[in-house]
Amino acid sequence: MRKLSWFNTLSLTLGFAFLYIPMLILIIYSFNAGKLVTVWSGFSFKWYGELMQNEAFLQAAWVTLKVAVMSSTIATVLGTMAAYVMVRAGRFRGRTLFSGMIYAPLVMPEVITGLSLLLLFIAIGLDRGVLTIVLAHTTFSMCYVSVVVSSRLVTFDHSLEEAALDLGCTGFEAFRLVTLPIIMPAVLSGWLLAFTLSLDDLVIASFTSGPSSTTLPIKIFSAVRLGVTPEINALSTILIGLVTIGVITASLSSKRAIAKKQQDEKGAN
Repeated sequence: MRKLSWFNTLSLTLGFAFLYIPMLILIIYSFNAGKLVTVWSGFSFKWYGELMQNEAFLQAAWVTLKVAVMSSTIATVLGTMAAYVMVRAGRFRGRTLFSGMIYAPLVMPEVITGLSLLLLFIAIGLDRGVLTIVLAHTTFSMCYVSVVVSSRLVTFDHSLEEAALDLGCTGFEAFRLVTLPIIMPAVLSGWLLAFTLSLDDLVIASFTSGPSSTTLPIKIFSAVRLGVTPEINALSTILIGLVTIGVITASLSSKRAIAKKQQDEKGAN
């Protein structure tokens, strides 16, 4: 195994420190007993209790969770279908346009995406609210799901589907009984990625949300403009915990799938 040079080690250390030390400081000061966010006054869960009594934050959190679940589920279904078409359909008329439309949100600035969706909703007379945020988040997160699922479908053994078809399964049954269970770890990873992106989104949600559908990132951004409070530190710590759990779950799911595949290959040999 090749050892890292001192330059690479120093670069990695500084990079990780730049990314994670501010998060660590935020988590520590979320347990600060004092109201000042930069002066330690003792350990306390006081601000978590205060956060649970803040109706505005709780309402925004409920809207954000509802939007994230709905948009990630729809994006997972559509992204999986798009990935299957891209990998299995071969060459067809309009393939280039189809793939471009799927992957465009990956490189499109969020401001442009949010503004274009806002103009669309105004043009069709759709009032901004939870539905418009769900549609917007589905639009930009679907492409991420498609990329994740496509990478798994590319390495999928087609002979398994062919065997199912030879045994009398229809195309849909072969997909449901053979293909889907095997690619399920990638599908779950795509769902978790879409869920995390929806929780984190600020720019697109600010264009597509209405007065009664304020999401948590928008609420936090509005509150921070008036000054950082210990409640915001506590809320941010909870969000970091949720995202961390999601990342760990996705990682364990992928490792379990790889281990199962290796065991199956050994059993076949």
